[in-house]
Amino acid sequence: MTTRVAAAPSTVVVRHGWLERARRRPLALAVMGLALAAVTLVLGVALGNVSVPIADTIAIIGHRLIGIPQAVTWPQSAETIVIELRLPRVLTAMAVGAALALAGATYQGLLRNPLADPYVLGTASGAALGAAIALLIPVQVALLGLGLLQLFAFVGALAAVGVVYRMSRLGSLNSLTSVLLTGYAVGSLLAAGLAMTMYLAGNNLRQIMFYLLGSFSQASWQQLAVALPIIVIGAALILSRARSLNALLLGEQTAAHLGLDVRRERLLLLGAATLITAASVAISFMALADLIARIPGELPVGVVTALVGAPFFLYLLRRYHAGYEL
Repeated sequence: MTTRVAAAPSTVVVRHGWLERARRRPLALAVMGLALAAVTLVLGVALGNVSVPIADTIAIIGHRLIGIPQAVTWPQSAETIVIELRLPRVLTAMAVGAALALAGATYQGLLRNPLADPYVLGTASGAALGAAIALLIPVQVALLGLGLLQLFAFVGALAAVGVVYRMSRLGSLNSLTSVLLTGYAVGSLLAAGLAMTMYLAGNNLRQIMFYLLGSFSQASWQQLAVALPIIVIGAALILSRARSLNALLLGEQTAAHLGLDVRRERLLLLGAATLITAASVAISFMALADLIARIPGELPVGVVTALVGAPFFLYLLRRYHAGYEL
């Protein structure tokens, strides 16, 4: 007599195609990413309402930024467009895109949730409320190239996460659940405050909506010079704690058994991710998306990212035989 044993359904997530091949070749993936970034940089600077020839764009960037000696064969107007207007915009978009990607991965690791993003802890909501409040102030000042909108957005993002972290420590639930629930509650409160601010905005409502959808139209060298050091420092701190983040992915108790100071490491990673997110949302929202948004005439970047990101997310869901367990 033959006995048949029913196999238990597998819960292993199976990856396919180019995703799996890319994961197995991180160096090749990094080189390809850098090459794509370089191509995007050139195209982002060259294309726009007034196009600059790609050869002139490369020559101007090489001459002005790298110091490559060569005869000036391009018009002064082209150099002004490349150096003063488009290059800081594209570099800002790249810095913001890299910062948000790194911050998102950190939030997902800390919360052990693949859908976690800056909205979970109120970072983006705090920045949006701060920016909206700044637009209601009749007197506008600037400091280091940043106006009240950018300064209030930065402070609002940091304050929101500070409140979430502080209040979550007072809860009786386990720390992870407490952080998520507190973040949801604070985010709802901030959303109500933003709705009230928009109601009172009057003629400034369009500016608030434009900021919420994201734009790099006001990017400048001064703003980049202020935000970039914050992003670099925060990113360096996160990368230096990569092993700690991997340990936290196993669970807080397991990480503690491995000798990790869970509270300290979680606070450092959370603080660094929030810092670079706050710096990013204060000066924007990704180079290729910004290029696509500029071609038809200054569409909000958030519209482009949503149109591209949502179908890509659905594509990834379709490519997996098993989903994430949330």
